Amino acid sequence: MKNHGYVRVAAAVPNVKVADCAYNADHILKMIQSAESKGVQIVCFPELSITAYTCADLFYQSTLLQSAQEELLRILKETAQSSIIFMVGLPMVQNGRMFNVAAVCQAGRVLGVVPKMYLPNYNEFYEKRWFTSGKDITSNTIKICGQTVPFASELLFGDDEVKFAVEICEDVWVPLAPSNFHALNGAQIIFNLSTSNDLSGKNAYLQQMLQQQASKCVTGYVYASSGFGESTTDLVFGGNGYIIENGRFLAKSERFSFDEQLIVSEIDVESLNLDRLKNSGFYRGKTDLTKEYTMVEAPLADIELTKLYRPLSSHPFQVADKDMDERCKEIFSIQVGGLATRLYHTGIKYAVVGISGGLDSTLALLVTVKTFDKLNIPRSNIYGITMPGFGTTGRTYNNAINMMKSLGVTIKEISIKDACVQHFKDIEHDPANLDVVYENSQARERTQILMDYANKMNGLVIGTGDLSELALGWCTYNGDQMSMYAVNTDVPKTLVRILVKYVALNQVDEATKVTLMDVIDTPVSPELLPADKDGNIAQITEDFVGPYELHDYFIFYMLRYGYSPKKIFFMIMQAQNKYDKATVLKWMKTFYRRFFIQQFKRSCMPDGPKVGSIALSPRGDLRMPSDASFNIWMKEIEELGA
Repeated sequence: MKNHGYVRVAAAVPNVKVADCAYNADHILKMIQSAESKGVQIVCFPELSITAYTCADLFYQSTLLQSAQEELLRILKETAQSSIIFMVGLPMVQNGRMFNVAAVCQAGRVLGVVPKMYLPNYNEFYEKRWFTSGKDITSNTIKICGQTVPFASELLFGDDEVKFAVEICEDVWVPLAPSNFHALNGAQIIFNLSTSNDLSGKNAYLQQMLQQQASKCVTGYVYASSGFGESTTDLVFGGNGYIIENGRFLAKSERFSFDEQLIVSEIDVESLNLDRLKNSGFYRGKTDLTKEYTMVEAPLADIELTKLYRPLSSHPFQVADKDMDERCKEIFSIQVGGLATRLYHTGIKYAVVGISGGLDSTLALLVTVKTFDKLNIPRSNIYGITMPGFGTTGRTYNNAINMMKSLGVTIKEISIKDACVQHFKDIEHDPANLDVVYENSQARERTQILMDYANKMNGLVIGTGDLSELALGWCTYNGDQMSMYAVNTDVPKTLVRILVKYVALNQVDEATKVTLMDVIDTPVSPELLPADKDGNIAQITEDFVGPYELHDYFIFYMLRYGYSPKKIFFMIMQAQNKYDKATVLKWMKTFYRRFFIQQFKRSCMPDGPKVGSIALSPRGDLRMPSDASFNIWMKEIEELGA
């Protein structure tokens, strides 16, 4: 798809004068020009924006109705050379009945007219006094500005790649909204021309409803509601403009502003298509609720999006700071709940955790401790085993010991050095050769100790490896890859650090907190190679496989949405300025190569709790052959660097 599947849209909230169509048209034209200068392809104005909404019985005046037509014609003439699509509201008469409609326009033409289907009949909005429901139209065409155009709710606009549809204000408040049908018939973006007055608490409800509708329909949703200038005889209008994508707010207007506002963002149509593709039940409802739709050709303006208005986080697994504690609490609770259920069903009351003093084993131990507390099992039944090897440093060793002491678990120290030296003799390996044999033998020796000790105690080995390591295959097959229950299996590395910090600040005593904060500051390392001459960690994981914040970005958008390397690269270069093009492409190659060739390790990964929308379990989340080729992905990355 062009522009990586993004469509630039806008919600316009102009200032209006009640019943002054010329004034309103002037402001609409000015905002169309502003939208076009920003590269907007589709812009939505509020309900009855040419006349203003609060005209009341003035809608019966032929002068007002005629002026609305004349001003729409002027708008069309002045935008005849423009390819931007816009929709404005006005009253229209057909066969002696008046309708509240949206006129969808482009390049000097009205493409189609959509009537409001559901008219409010409560006191402050008694629209039935003036308007007829779109359910009662007598013809599927209407004459407007010298044209005869389609007239129905069941209209789709766009082309083969992008389809959009329209509903008006109250339509979205009913149980079976027109947008439900629009989405089931292929609309990826819904535009709502609205005028909704503000009451205490109403806006929060409105936002929740729109968010839910966009999520349920798997659509982009653009909502433009009237603001300053509408009559305040009895009501006040806050000028709400929202752009939402599949339940996520991308942009919001400033409420109660006296200035007119143009809220701009991009809808990712490709992501919506892929979500619908994954959800095999999405289109099943169409067979139950069949409606006949008319497709109106409306090619989008051919623009090149080089910089996006929509917010792009450089850490997609994280949420806004104000929500992060609640998200961490939820994830940690899911981890604890998963392990608690496994222990309860097996009747096991002992656990064995390998403690390295690194982030992953720290999080696994914290989950295990809180699980035992939840089940009223003594923490002493948790056996924390630290297994110093050739690369263990004083910092990680001391952190491991201090953490286990302050948490009150049973501490076991078992050095693996002698066992590995004997193993090297047995297999005739030179211990001076610091190759993969040297490294992996240590990982497997540690796993053997953990498994055998768990058998001895009739306990479970709690796995420590995280989502990022599994995606990259950065684990030893039948070594740290294996456990009896893996509590971190669905937590990416960038989130492990945040979870440990959350627990440090909220759920442990001061002594444990001090240790945990130092663990957070320690570089990530498997510590399988000897320390440097000063006793510091010599083997930094991110020096070898690349920054985890990049890999987690690749993981999220490849697995969550199925995006191509080209699109992921475009997004990450928009989202951050820490890494240059060459660095991103270098580690992107590493990611795709390792992700494909290391699938065999994920094909037999142990059970573990799913905490987010992305997981690698071969039993329910990632069904991938171990011998798939990565050539077409690599070719695309090579082309990006050309």
